[in-house]
Amino acid sequence: MKRFIQGEHRGQSTLLPESLDDYVSDTNPVRVVDVFVDELDLATLGFDGVIPAETGRPAYHPAILLKIYIYGYLNRIQSSRRLEREAQR
Repeated sequence: MKRFIQGEHRGQSTLLPESLDDYVSDTNPVRVVDVFVDELDLATLGFDGVIPAETGRPAYHPAILLKIYIYGYLNRIQSSRRLEREAQR
């Protein structure tokens, strides 16, 4: 069984706002990146061989990391520290 960090379900209701999807506008390019990566067959691209270690903190799923990298390329973010800050806002 693969052990990856599971993200929050964006459609799930929370206190404020009602769901995480409410933070992102319908015309935001991140929606295109999200759909694009979800439609990719990551196994044929070589992401299937990723086996997380049994010890330590669980890894992030490769699809989530690919979405973040594509977002960085689209916004000309070269620094991994700046990309981390962008992912947290």
